[in-house]
Amino acid sequence: MEVTYTVFRGGPEGKISQDTVTRVLEDHEVFIETTHSGLCGTDEHYLKCGQVLGHEGIGIVRQVGSCVQSVQRGDRVGFGYTHEICGVCDNCATGWDQYCRNQKQYGFHDLDNGTFSHNAVWDAKCVYKIPDGYKSVYAAPLMCAGATVWTVLSEYGVLSTQRVGVMGIGGLGHLAIKLAAAMGCEVVVLSSSEAKRQEAMDYGASEYHVFRCGDKPPVEFKPLKHLLLCGSASVDYLSLIPLMDTHGSIYPLTVAFEPVPIPLLDLVWKGVKIQGSLVASRHSIRTLLDFAARKNIKPTIMTFPLDACGIETAMQKLREGQIRYRAVLIRGIDEERTREWQTTVEEVKETHCKVELNGKRRVDINGGVNGKQKIAMNGEEKVEINGQEKVEVNGEERVEINGRELVEVNGGEKE
Repeated sequence: MEVTYTVFRGGPEGKISQDTVTRVLEDHEVFIETTHSGLCGTDEHYLKCGQVLGHEGIGIVRQVGSCVQSVQRGDRVGFGYTHEICGVCDNCATGWDQYCRNQKQYGFHDLDNGTFSHNAVWDAKCVYKIPDGYKSVYAAPLMCAGATVWTVLSEYGVLSTQRVGVMGIGGLGHLAIKLAAAMGCEVVVLSSSEAKRQEAMDYGASEYHVFRCGDKPPVEFKPLKHLLLCGSASVDYLSLIPLMDTHGSIYPLTVAFEPVPIPLLDLVWKGVKIQGSLVASRHSIRTLLDFAARKNIKPTIMTFPLDACGIETAMQKLREGQIRYRAVLIRGIDEERTREWQTTVEEVKETHCKVELNGKRRVDINGGVNGKQKIAMNGEEKVEINGQEKVEVNGEERVEINGRELVEVNGGEKE
């Protein structure tokens, strides 16, 4: 079966272009309609290579090859860094299939296929059903960022009774905090400034310390059994060893392309190891999705349209350090935002509290919805959105829902 679909490529000048791909759907493959894609720093590395970008996809299976039994049409699935595995090599047989000796992976193989697309063709062995009720917009960042930190937390002997350090609060780090806290670990955050202290504590951290590579350990610092490096790729390992407990492990999850000095003697004295780790196995991703759904783990996200302009805007904000903390590209984003806003209004009706969006007492959806300044609520009252510090309905500062109770928005927190 032959399929044709739209994709978005990088190019030598660093610009995103739209292209069309035609390929044959093989017996072991599935044809997916992409609905969401996360944006990862790795996408920036391949921006000028001319390949189709993206490796944090969520979508709906539309066609299946004749040998596929693991998923069926209509299933909502995730797909990402690994495009295809052999399933028979030693690494696949022992559950470490992210190291498959015959794999096709993002950035090296299958360069006309990625999650910055309207559709994708993927090895059915490397797609993962999304649990019912878990939103696609939250599942997308788990396909790489979440999977990367989850492998450390689930495959390298991390116990709920141990102190787990997270250095750097960004796309990886904020998920490491949330996941480790949900496991019951004592999460210790190390950051270069005080700026993110409250966020880290809200995410579940037990401690927060200002620490820069080269610093001495904080006074009376209790050593760590595990330390996930989620921030700068430039690391002074010599200053990290004093933070570690005997037989502790350091996991460099962001790495530089240049060689890094390793203080071997200091590692030997404490029995500390530096453990490399690559994304996640299929088993790890499945357990992550199940865990995130059960524990209601929600990545902190910003959303953009899944088109050339939206991709370029999101990537520019990523370069400027303005993403908090994962960017998610969405097909039909205007409709998505409208649904989220309507959900917020329904929550206001239920909880009798003010409407607050982005820290302001107003509802303002890009100056309007589909070019109009009103949203019809169940065919009755309309909400005027004019970018001011109020919501007007029929000239009054209130919201009427289905002719029932009025919620005062600008005036305070009462119904």
